[in-house]
Amino acid sequence: MKIRIEAKESKPDGEKKHPLLHDTPSPEIEEKRTLIQRAMNQTFQSTAHLANLLPTGTVLAFQLLAPIFTNQGVCDSVSRVMTAGLVGLCGASCFLLSFTDSYRDNKGNVCYGFATLKGLWIIDGSTALAPEVAANFRLQFIDFLHALMSILVFAAIALYDQNVVNCFDPAPSDKAQEVLTSLPVAIGVFCRMLFVVFPTKRHGIGFPLSAS
Repeated sequence: MKIRIEAKESKPDGEKKHPLLHDTPSPEIEEKRTLIQRAMNQTFQSTAHLANLLPTGTVLAFQLLAPIFTNQGVCDSVSRVMTAGLVGLCGASCFLLSFTDSYRDNKGNVCYGFATLKGLWIIDGSTALAPEVAANFRLQFIDFLHALMSILVFAAIALYDQNVVNCFDPAPSDKAQEVLTSLPVAIGVFCRMLFVVFPTKRHGIGFPLSAS
């Protein structure tokens, strides 16, 4: 019985085995990255949910026009003025549309109007509400609270837009960057809690319609 022993091939000294992955991060770093990514995802999801509390047309107009007005974040003096005007108009739209409501007439047509102290003022004047019906649409203190929260929510969304931020502050300091990162989150959490505690019953312009 012969036992054959094969000699191991020796590799040149210059040839070395290289690992498939270079500089593999430690588990602690990977876990930290995962937590940061998870927090960012939750933040963006919360912002998306908060956007549902704003008029749809206003949010879409801002998201469409912001990259154009800011020139993709590279602003000159004219672009900066136009961006400031866009933010101001969208914020005013969120405030004013919080006082709108809708009403379905006997034919099922939807009529939009502004809530007043006397009731609902139909914008196009297509119908006149009975006094007892109009009383259900009277202006209340909670409407002003929702209007204020709408402005804050829109401000949080604007601060999340990097084009808008880069337009007004291209190179923020570390402290400013911390504020820009944490302030929208704080505003979103605060306003979301208030919207849950004080829900609105209005279905105005840009908001989902009621079933009845």
